[in-house]
Amino acid sequence: MERQVSLDEISDGKLYGLNDMVRADCGECEGCSACCHGMGNTIVLDPLDIHRLSMELGKTFEEMINHQIELHVVDGMILPNLKMDGKGEACVFLNDEGRCSIHRARPGICRLFPLGRYYENRGFQYFLQIHECKKQNRTKTKVKKWIDTPDLKQNQEFIAKWHFFLKDLQEKVESSEDEKLRRSAALYVLNQFYVMGYEEEKFYEQFQERMEAAEHLL
Repeated sequence: MERQVSLDEISDGKLYGLNDMVRADCGECEGCSACCHGMGNTIVLDPLDIHRLSMELGKTFEEMINHQIELHVVDGMILPNLKMDGKGEACVFLNDEGRCSIHRARPGICRLFPLGRYYENRGFQYFLQIHECKKQNRTKTKVKKWIDTPDLKQNQEFIAKWHFFLKDLQEKVESSEDEKLRRSAALYVLNQFYVMGYEEEKFYEQFQERMEAAEHLL
């Protein structure tokens, strides 16, 4: 989900690459789970997030709907988000000790926090959010170590492709007066990139195949 605000308002004014050091290490969030509460529908999930959750939980997309994830409309697209529930509107994956029960399969937004992504020129860099994390005295760590993501080169390419594909498609459907086109495009994205599962070790390969098949939408 894009935030329409000035970078100067929410960051330290710097942009970071994977090999840069940034003051993001929260000391394993000991005693704190503030960012896992009250997030509403803002933890939007990309296809890789859903794939990871599906593998971790042994559930299909349909089986996770209304239990672990929800659907809502984001700029004309129907996209899933992590579900918040119960006291304090906590993430459904937060256990009784206030710890993430799916840590190794946690979504990309959770891996980043308190970092965010700044997209430009069909790519992106990272920035440090200065008002979001409640932890004080964070220490420096290398960006790529903090986001803790396997197959990093493929992952970075996937993130950029997905972001700009959605952005281009959203701009097209928003400019169209054809309601049928808008709905068919939204359903196509939902079904082809989310509902239809991926083989465990072939996510990036199959995602690319689906991207090529979706070019007609643009």
